[in-house]
This record gives sequence, C-alpha cells and structure tokens, in this order.
Amino acid sequence: MKLFIFNPDADLALADGGDNYIAPAAARRMADDLALLPVWYAGEGDGVWAPSAYNDSFLKRMRDFLALDVRLVTYPELPDYADAGVVPWGWNLSLRRKLMQGGFPSGRLPSVEDLHFYRQCASREHVAGCLEAFRGIPSCRGESVALKDLSACREYVEGRGHVLLKAPWSGSGKGLCWCTGAFTSSIAGWCAKVLRGQGCVVASPVYDKVVDFAMEFDKDKEGRVSFIGYSLFHTNDRGAYGGNLLLSDAQIEEYLTRYVPLETLHRVREVAKDVLERRFVGYAGCLGIDMMVCRSGEGFWIHPCVEVNLRMNMGIVAGSLYRRLLAPDAVGYFRIEYHTSPDALRAYHIKDETAYPLTWREGRIMSGYMPLVPVTPSSRYRAFIKVFPDTGHFRCHNGQWP
Repeated sequence: MKLFIFNPDADLALADGGDNYIAPAAARRMADDLALLPVWYAGEGDGVWAPSAYNDSFLKRMRDFLALDVRLVTYPELPDYADAGVVPWGWNLSLRRKLMQGGFPSGRLPSVEDLHFYRQCASREHVAGCLEAFRGIPSCRGESVALKDLSACREYVEGRGHVLLKAPWSGSGKGLCWCTGAFTSSIAGWCAKVLRGQGCVVASPVYDKVVDFAMEFDKDKEGRVSFIGYSLFHTNDRGAYGGNLLLSDAQIEEYLTRYVPLETLHRVREVAKDVLERRFVGYAGCLGIDMMVCRSGEGFWIHPCVEVNLRMNMGIVAGSLYRRLLAPDAVGYFRIEYHTSPDALRAYHIKDETAYPLTWREGRIMSGYMPLVPVTPSSRYRAFIKVFPDTGHFRCHNGQWP
C-alpha cells in the first residue's frame, strides 16, 4: 500500500531548506482545499492523507459511482499506516519531520542526507547543463545561466533586454523577476536577497512563446527512466500554472506538429530520457521537463528544458484523469482555480454544474463539469474538469482556453 500526500508547498519548503519550515497561509489553504487530489492518481487499495471533514463524504460519493478503491487516512491514523510507502507531491525536510511526529518510523522515510541530495538535484541551476544535451537537435534552442553575484546579474539584465530571473527553488509562478533592460533598485534588492538565501540567480531571455508543454517521465529505483506522456498546459502572464488540456498523446503530438516536425519531438523525447537518467543519479519517482514552442523570425522552435520538476506535477495528474475518466473521443480540460471568497467559489461551482451537466457513456464521462475535490463552506481553491464530446467543442491556441 502507498500513502499519497498533496503538499503543494513542497518547492517553497525546498527554498527554505529547514525542517521547521511553516508554509504561508495561502499554501496551507490550498493544501487543505485540494487534499483529496491524489485520489485521481493513486492506485487500488492506496490511501490519501487528508482531514476527514467534508473529504470523507465526498470520497464516498466518488466511490459509489466510479468504483474508486482509495481510502482516506487522517493524521491520527498515520501510525496505522507506518508500513506504507509514502508518495508526497514532493519531498522535503519539513514533511519528513511532520510524518515522524505523526508516528512514522524514520527508517521508512528518506534520510536527512537523502533529502539534502534531493534538494540539490531539484535546483533550477541544473537547467543549463541539461540544455547542452539538446544542442545538436535542429529546431531546438534555449539559454539558462546561473549568476553568482550582483555584478553578474546587472550585466545580464542590462545586456539582454527582456529577461527572466529565477530563484533556484520556488513555487509555481513564485520566485520570478521579470526585467526589461533596466537594473533597478528593486531588481537589485531581489537579486541580493536570492543570492544571500540560495546562492545564485538563474537567468534566461524571455522568448516569444506560442505554447507551453511538457514531457512526463518516471524513474525507477534502478535508475531506468520511462516516458509517461505529454502535457499541454497553460500559464498566466506571470508564469503561474493555470490548467491542462485533457487529450491523448496522439492528439497533443498532432497539435505540436503544427509548429515543429514529429521527428524533432521524438528526438527531444529520447534525449530528455537520457538526460534524466545521467544527471539525476540516485533520484527515483515522477519527474517532468517543462518545454515551450517559441517563435522567431525564421519560424517555430522548441525550448527543450525550461524547468525540470523532480516531483509529482499537474501534467501527470491530467494524464491520469484523461485515462481514468474520459470516454473514447471525449476531450476536456483540468483546472485549478483560486477565488477571493468561499461564496464566489461556490457561485462559480453552481454555475458550472448548471451549464455543464454530466453525461456518461459506459461508466466514463462523455461531457460535463465534475469537481475533483469537495466544495466546502471555507473553500478558496477548487480543482475540476470540464469534458466535451470531441475537439470541435473547444480550442487551445496561443493560450486561449474554452
């Protein structure tokens, strides 16, 4: 049996680096509201760590009409599952400490040394080295540089024009600094803070992006990497995750080959697999590489390594949702949304339930709206899917969503 945990603050905890890390209120709210999300990628007989209030009744309803064989595990019940393999969204020292406080023996968890090694592997500083492996592939380019001092940051920003600076560790859409050629006092202060806390600033040009996508993989304990699938996703103008399309790998390839040849995609996939095997020795689990199709004067090209995610990610969740829930030929999208108040969230939830009633075919969703976690009186975050009978019912081009 495995015990799944949704801890979306995993990257923030890595940035902190300590075992006494306390997540900000927004991250705690997200973790509580979306605690049941692992239900949709856990296996038969597995458990999901979540509070019982509201989640228990929601999970029972899902089990009734979807035959889900997943159980809810609350914090007081943790000692009863001490033999389970723990599968969090992402590992960090703070989570290890919390599990030990809940009754898990240290021998069942990664060691402190393991997690220090994992933290180093998860740094954005590795992107530059990964990119070198793709240099020989036509229609592939991209740049990432680790800047070690303030003068290097100034030189990069002033010499490149429109650039993006990143902290080595941060959450989705966090730890980013967008620059347009001027090394202002606020940018200098941001860089100085990141340099003090994390040792470097990771820099890259801002490209003319057409579409975000990813390649998702799994790495076993023997170091073998296998391709899980593609992810076609959306980010907002500040780089934060917005949602995924629910499509087959063949459909995603068809979409991407509007811009780049299929053989280029397949070559990128093979090189990515090799890079993940060679560069992250000792890591086992889910991992994905965020990529982009970009545009320049001579046409379209692939940025083959924007970021490497050494953890579970929303693209893998989306792939699981597509395979488990959607009827043949049906397509859709998976979204995570934040609302300013529980009343606002509930209003959107009711509106979607009314506008997109669920229809089923042979136990799978043909069309309609379905929440993936309970909508409660305190919810600020919701996770849901909207499904359509075929691709003619929606479009995704240049970030435009249905």
